Amino acid sequence: MKDQKETILVSACLLGANCRYDGNNGKNEDVLALLDQYHLVPVCPEQLGGMQTPRPPAERRGESVINQSGQDVTAFFVKGAEETLKLAEIYGCKKAVLKERSPSCGRGMIYDGTFSGKKIPGNGVTAALLEENGIEVIGESGIHSLINGADNETGTVRRNS
Repeated sequence: MKDQKETILVSACLLGANCRYDGNNGKNEDVLALLDQYHLVPVCPEQLGGMQTPRPPAERRGESVINQSGQDVTAFFVKGAEETLKLAEIYGCKKAVLKERSPSCGRGMIYDGTFSGKKIPGNGVTAALLEENGIEVIGESGIHSLINGADNETGTVRRNS
C-alpha cells in the first residue's frame, strides 16, 4: 500500500536544527508533532542561499534585506527562496510551516528593518515566493489546523497517545 502522508516544507530551526542567525534553534514541540501525520522536508532558506551560521541578524527594508552591520544581503535571501521553492516542487509540497517574523520565512508580520523589535505587516522573502507559487504558508503558531485532533475553536492540541 502506498504511503498517503502529505509532504510539507518546515523551517529546519523549528525541528531543532541550529541554523538560526544566532546559531540556535527554535525547536517547537507542536511542529515536531506533525511528524505523526506528514512527511517533513526541513529547509533553512538562509543557509540554502549561502549564508553561514551564525550570522548577523537581518531584517527586511522594503524589497531589500539588510543585516545589522548595514550590509545588503538581499541576494542571499533571494537565492535561498528560489532553492526552497525548487525543493517544494521536487517533493510536491502544497504547504509550508515557517518561522514567524523571519526575514526569510515570516508570514503576515516581520520586523520593520530598524532592529528595534518593532513588527510590521509583511512577508519574508521565501514566504512571499512560496505563496506567489501557490504554496500555503503557515507560521508555527498557526499549525493547529494541520494536527489531527486539534480543537479548532481553542487551538489546543489533543494528542492521541
